[in-house]
Amino acid sequence: LGVTGSIAVYKSLELTRLFIKAGAEVKIIMSDSAKKFVTPLTFETLTSNRVLDDTNESWTDNHNHIKIGEWADIFVVAPATANTISKLSNAIADNILLQSALAFSSEKVIAPSANTNMLFNPIVQENLKKLQSSNYTLVGTQVKELACKTTGDGAMAEPLDIFWTTTRQLLKDEFWSNRSVIVTGGGTIEKIDDVRYLSNFSSGKMASSLALALYCRGAQVELIATRFEPNLPSLLSVTKVEETLEISSAIKRAREAFSQEKKPYLFMAAAVSDFVPKNIQDGKLKKETLGDNWSLELTKNMDILKSIDKNGITVIGFKAEMDRASATTNATNMLTNKNLDAVCLNVLKDSSSFGSDVNTIDFITHKGTNSLKTSDKLSLSFQIIKNAKNIKE
Repeated sequence: LGVTGSIAVYKSLELTRLFIKAGAEVKIIMSDSAKKFVTPLTFETLTSNRVLDDTNESWTDNHNHIKIGEWADIFVVAPATANTISKLSNAIADNILLQSALAFSSEKVIAPSANTNMLFNPIVQENLKKLQSSNYTLVGTQVKELACKTTGDGAMAEPLDIFWTTTRQLLKDEFWSNRSVIVTGGGTIEKIDDVRYLSNFSSGKMASSLALALYCRGAQVELIATRFEPNLPSLLSVTKVEETLEISSAIKRAREAFSQEKKPYLFMAAAVSDFVPKNIQDGKLKKETLGDNWSLELTKNMDILKSIDKNGITVIGFKAEMDRASATTNATNMLTNKNLDAVCLNVLKDSSSFGSDVNTIDFITHKGTNSLKTSDKLSLSFQIIKNAKNIKE
């Protein structure tokens, strides 16, 4: 992680923490200007690695601008000042950070931070374009009150957005890259009246994890759900829905917007109500009017998975069961009856299983069953999409 002389360097401390929390090893390169804002000791405390700067390069070990590039999988410059952007784009290497970036041949991510006028100076904009055509992925700036007390576009992106951009560059997979994928999740909310509804315990965590794993692999993801996990990438497209009809309509809209370069996927993880209220009441039903006993009349809900047009799309359903003895049979029947490519079977212990952070899935196809390792839902999602990748187009 290269940090340059911007007030936004304090955000790089949070970015460093995010990388380390995710299991990465991080080494920091600081320009002299960056050290005016934050001391190397602060980064060294967070990373447990020595900071490389212009004062301590060594050729007796690996602490130099060549070896640090050979060690790293990806190079992130955040914040990147207008000065650093212009020098990088013209291959100027008059400090250790610029030398290291110039010598690094793999993926690079750059997150600018500058006054609005400086950033949008035509020369700086042209330099950013040059970097993007030279193996740099740009994380765009945001509109905020800047250090100069003016409000404008130029503030460095949030650490979480830089983190997810870096993760996507590291983990992208050619199979999933730019492939259109729909993920649905959460329990549907079927209105009874204007204050009450029929729903279930589905938390939407599995769908959010699946969407995140697919995003990290490079897919163009549309997450359609009633509930979402926090801290999802801002570039991950999400659609908030409630009722079954809204999910169905959102799937149709997403399919119409699909890129057809690669065969798209649908992961139907939403827990859609089997039955819905026959009549939705306007306003609020009064207990005084209903009396001591009230019968709510329900009607069978539409079956999105069964009715959806599966031509030209790989469709994976999700099945939650509580009876282990009949679970596999029911999931296999679902695979056949609804003409699916695969079913993810989740056998629940009881209602407390909903909303948990750990899950177990049997990935069932027409060729057989693969029992995936019990793990947290994000790790499990990577296992699921690995199995989904193996479904032949």
